[in-house]
Amino acid sequence: MTAPENALSLTIAGNPDFPGEVLKALYRITGRSTIELRNSIRAGEPVYTAALFGNDHIDVVPRLEKTAAYLDEIGAAFVVHEWADGGREQITRDVMREIIESADGDFR
Repeated sequence: MTAPENALSLTIAGNPDFPGEVLKALYRITGRSTIELRNSIRAGEPVYTAALFGNDHIDVVPRLEKTAAYLDEIGAAFVVHEWADGGREQITRDVMREIIESADGDFR
């Protein structure tokens, strides 16, 4: 996977073998195919990455938040990463919200 710049991503912890209905729900939220989602989960890669400060920020951030809410709803453990300066760092949900709020301020 190519490292995004200025992004937040969600990676599902472990390698759960989700039933089709979970993958379909994630597809409806993220727009990624169920095959892409299953492969990302198995490889330990992000199921969703939201680029910040770009033209589509207003569309991708709500998907990121909906993905996190859905994973919480089904009890799936996940990790949030911040991508910046060519690397990634694991962050908390609170830090994710702070980053989103600061990025939203750039669009008002």
